[in-house]
Amino acid sequence: MLFVFTKTFPYFFITLMSNSISPPLCMAEYTRVFDKVPSTVAFTVNIDPQCHDWGVWASELVRVYEGEAGCLSCPLFFHPALYNYSQSQSSGLTLMWYRHTHTHELEPIDLRMRTRLKHRDALWIQPATLQDSGLYICMLRNISSCAKIGVQLEVVPRAGECDITLHRNVTIPLEGDHTLHCPDLQHVPNDTHKVTWYYVSPARPNLPSFHREVKGNDLVIYMMMEYYAVPYTCLVSYQSSGRIYHFTRTINVKAVSSTRGNKEPNILNPTFGHIYTVTLGSDLELLCRAHLPYLENEEPQVWWTIDNKTVEELADPRYTSPMARLLDDNFGDVTLERVLRVSEFSPAELHREFRCTAKNSRGLSTRTATLQEEVYIPSVELGCGLGVTLALALLLFVLYRVFRLEVHLLYRSWFGTDERDADNKEYDVYISYARDGEEEEFVMTTLRRVLEVDLGYSVCIFDRDSIPGGTITDDTLHFVGRSRRLLVVVSACSAVRGTQALLELQAGLASMLRGGSLRVVLVEYKPVRKQKWVRELRQARLALTLVRWEGEKSVPLSSRFWKRLQLEMPVRRCTAAHHTHHTLHTHESKHTASTQHTYDTKHDGERGHDAADTHHTQLKEFTQMCESTALILDTLHASDMHT
Repeated sequence: MLFVFTKTFPYFFITLMSNSISPPLCMAEYTRVFDKVPSTVAFTVNIDPQCHDWGVWASELVRVYEGEAGCLSCPLFFHPALYNYSQSQSSGLTLMWYRHTHTHELEPIDLRMRTRLKHRDALWIQPATLQDSGLYICMLRNISSCAKIGVQLEVVPRAGECDITLHRNVTIPLEGDHTLHCPDLQHVPNDTHKVTWYYVSPARPNLPSFHREVKGNDLVIYMMMEYYAVPYTCLVSYQSSGRIYHFTRTINVKAVSSTRGNKEPNILNPTFGHIYTVTLGSDLELLCRAHLPYLENEEPQVWWTIDNKTVEELADPRYTSPMARLLDDNFGDVTLERVLRVSEFSPAELHREFRCTAKNSRGLSTRTATLQEEVYIPSVELGCGLGVTLALALLLFVLYRVFRLEVHLLYRSWFGTDERDADNKEYDVYISYARDGEEEEFVMTTLRRVLEVDLGYSVCIFDRDSIPGGTITDDTLHFVGRSRRLLVVVSACSAVRGTQALLELQAGLASMLRGGSLRVVLVEYKPVRKQKWVRELRQARLALTLVRWEGEKSVPLSSRFWKRLQLEMPVRRCTAAHHTHHTLHTHESKHTASTQHTYDTKHDGERGHDAADTHHTQLKEFTQMCESTALILDTLHASDMHT
């Protein structure tokens, strides 16, 4: 939506034009252009060496469109305290216009030309062409005095109807009021003219305009809003010498922060209590970051001082501080950052005062940077040490995973407790197995031989060590109770109901549940499906260790089978004499038991009734023990199934 404010002297009206009507000027999206001219460009005019030269007016570059009327106002009269046009005319001063040629000469303006018109203190070029661009000189002189100043004119071609060239920049505080005057309107050589105001807001096309109004030739903004910050264009049409001319001026309106509120600067960095650590001998960089609210016609200042002296005053090449860098601009409220660089920081500079200062016309804010020498941390050494430690830990972990069994055996041999010194057991291990040909051969030729001969354990095998004629139940309980380990060889026939192997298993499990020192170890000679195991063995499997025989792979004594089996056996920390004494003691005990059994047999008639009662009592106790064992195992199994 394009809004057009039209004023025709002496009446005015506001016209709302739709996009279907082609306005004199297409108001599209604007691009802000800020052109700057050097502050002073001095030149020498040879025709009058006594004329005071004010150089070139640098505050504003006169820019007009090709084909439109161009107005050059003499800047000498911009300061009435120095020069006044009415007084100069009454005092005999004459205003003349010249053009600075490419040969650095002053060419007088021929006012007899139809395209040149002098009206009071302004020179009109109507219409302007591209050849009219250049430097123009206005000279105010009489016989005794002379003053001159240059004005730069730039004639730009219009790049279509949508081209908007900015002529002036205006800043208006938010929520403030301002009146926009069409530039050069006061110099129009005819009082009868027409002024039309345009503006566009491409982002929000339906903006309210009740805070803006055209009054006379001016556009009044009663309350500045953020969305009012757009370029405004005034189109002026007038008649001169029987012809109609027009010119276009565009004013870029920029919204700035409100004049109300705190306008004092604020230091954001360095912060209170912050300590900067520095390394002696290295370069130091300190940041000064400050927030400075907008103030009209004021340049904010941020600088560093060292012992109340600026970097320029110190004149020390080790201290450098470039110009402040703009970090943020929020409606003119700027955040600036200025860096102080110190090369080869020395210990003496730890005692100097580095102060950041920000200043405007409303106040001054300072903040001191607190410096502290950085404590040396041997990061390289620590990193290398940590890396070596991690590498060693990883290596040890890998070695442990590979040689885990060997490490456990070595630890047991050094720090393990010999159970023979703490109990009165006679055997290290009792082997329970099924009485079939293959499994019995494995026990007798391999398992027993390695445990007794190679590893030095005292082994009890019922079929070998029991006394003929004894009671099976009594002898089984006796041998199991006198052993430190119960080695159960698991097979399809190892735990069949009513067999010796099942009796040995139940006796071992009952001893474990009573808290005795006996431990049950399972050896799987051949793979057996667990569904074929007896109930007692299936329920106790979770609490028992299972060592698998892997055929020929397990035959060498260095195989994992024998190492795992050794871990389950009692610790053997004995000398040769101790072992010999223990062996002799074992054979002596066996001989004594055999003699005692023969003696009891000869006098069996004398003890018959008492022995029968004793056997009946032991069998009853064993039966109760087995029932208790089965009940406990059922409880463990039920708990495991629930879990």
